[in-house]
Amino acid sequence: MNAILPGLLTGLSLIVAIGAQNAFILRQGLLKKHVLAIVLICAISDATLIVLGVLGLGSLISLLPGALEVIRWVGVAFLVWYGSTSLRRFAKNESLKAAEAGSGTLKQTVLTVLALTFLNPHVYLDTVIFIGGIANQFKEDKWFFVIGAVAASFIWFFSLGFGARKASVLVSKPSFWKILDIFIAAVMFSLAISLAVADLG
Repeated sequence: MNAILPGLLTGLSLIVAIGAQNAFILRQGLLKKHVLAIVLICAISDATLIVLGVLGLGSLISLLPGALEVIRWVGVAFLVWYGSTSLRRFAKNESLKAAEAGSGTLKQTVLTVLALTFLNPHVYLDTVIFIGGIANQFKEDKWFFVIGAVAASFIWFFSLGFGARKASVLVSKPSFWKILDIFIAAVMFSLAISLAVADLG
């Protein structure tokens, strides 16, 4: 049981930072659009990758650096496209219009969050290799560590997605959406650059 808290803290330390996935969840939470589906996909994806890491997938990924390279550049392209979309809304004063119209169908939203999740090679380094590696150091208690790490993902994503609703008073302000879109664009572009130059070894 002493492994649960380290797992929880390790999980939170890796996912709380503002990233592409979190920025997208924040926007959807403010729109109150497909929030449950998004947070469930994010949390379950994390849980699956963590379990796979404990089961040994991390060792396989370490032997296939080419796979992470492919994911890296597809991810960079997707981040640039998504950032450009936010920047275009900002430049054309379409931020509030896009917010009022929602953010696409459930299918489009699910595909976007899946791309933001699985086209980021760092998600494999963090969950499969890093968390999986630490969990295995707990030996017979490793699954308690996993429980803590998985709980961190569910707590964070549900808090972010549904907690954003409390700021819904802001959604009627055009200036708020312009600021959010330029913020999201900055996050996406900076992540694309950092991903392009990152050492995945």
